[in-house]
This record gives sequence, structure tokens and C-alpha cells, in this order.
Amino acid sequence: MSELVVELNRRYVDFELRKKLYLSFKRLFDLTVSIISVIVLLPVFLLIALAIKIDSKGPVLYKHKRIGKNGKDIYLYKFRSMYIDSKERLAEMLLDPKIKKEWNANFKLENDPRITKIGNILRKTSLDELPQLLNIVKGDMSLVGPRPVIDDEIKKYKNNKDKFLSVTPGLTGWWACNGRSCTTYDERIALEMYYIDNQSLKLDLKCFFKTILAVLKRNGAV
Repeated sequence: MSELVVELNRRYVDFELRKKLYLSFKRLFDLTVSIISVIVLLPVFLLIALAIKIDSKGPVLYKHKRIGKNGKDIYLYKFRSMYIDSKERLAEMLLDPKIKKEWNANFKLENDPRITKIGNILRKTSLDELPQLLNIVKGDMSLVGPRPVIDDEIKKYKNNKDKFLSVTPGLTGWWACNGRSCTTYDERIALEMYYIDNQSLKLDLKCFFKTILAVLKRNGAV
């Protein structure tokens, strides 16, 4: 029995060491890629900001409250893609039972009238997500991980809630590069949990490059 305990302890130590090395490398990779990307894409940031200001009134950036690792509140940065009175418009639209049912199922609407003309382009090309590179620099997010959710969404994870919140959310993830808005919410949960259960450098790199292809093909973008 003592030999078994020793072997189990050794395996546990090895596992924890590999996990620590993996997370350290992942953070280094996140910082390197995000900082270089912000510098290289600065002209693109400026052009998008100008287009947003010309298209509609309101700020260029939008902060949205999400749940981060260990349940910490984080504010996800995006280029504004909706009209500034989007909350009021949504409240009015949800008076329609059909629209409310769609919203409760997916927390998004197809052909959403709250989205501006430029915002529609930004979403289809995923350019609205670029400011989240700043979230990665801050450490609130990673390049790869489950997409951060709002308070109402976390309820859908039920018994998987704690496991879901045990990892740093990502700019992209296994769900984001495998269908995104073309999937149901239950499928999304399954894909996100698959990533959490199988985290590795190999899976991260696969997800990273698969996301690039998905963005270029506009797979699942809304």
C-alpha cells in the first residue's frame, strides 16, 4: 500500500509540474502575441475607430461585464457595434414572446436591429473583438480558453459551473472555432467543457490556427 501511495504522489507532483509549466508558457505566449498584435494592428484600430464615429453617435469602445476566472468580474473590451440606446431597444423587443424565446435560448438575436451598419461588418469579420487583446495584456483573458459569459448564462452550466470558472476565459476557444453561432447553447457548453478537460499546448495551437481559418471563412460569425 505504501508503494502505491508513493507512486500516486509522484504522479500528482508530475501532473502539477506539467500544469504549472503549461500555464507559464501559455501566459508568456499570450503576452508576446497580444502586445505584438496591438502594435502591428494600431493603424487598423484607428481606421475602425474613425468608421465607428462616422457611422453613429457614441464611444468607439464598449465595455461589457462578464464573469472571469474564479468568478471574478471582468470588463471585456469591444469596438462598439450597437447603437447607444441598444438596452432600451432590447427591452422593447423582448415584449414580443417570439423574440424573448430566442433571446432566452441563445442570449443573442438573428438579424439584430440594434447593430449599426459598421457594427454588422465588424461582427461578420470578428474585428469587433480586437480590443480584447488589451484584456489579454491585463491578464483577465487568454488567447485561448472558454468564451467569458454573463451572469444569466453561467446558470446554464449547472454542475459544470465551478469547472468552467476554474480557467481563464479566452479571446477564442474550442466553441468559437467549431461553429460559434451555428451551434445550440447546449453544444456550446459541450465544446467549452471538452477544452477544459483536455487543455494542452497542442490543443491551444490547434484552436489558435483553426480560429484564423474560421475568421477568414467567416464561419459562425454574427
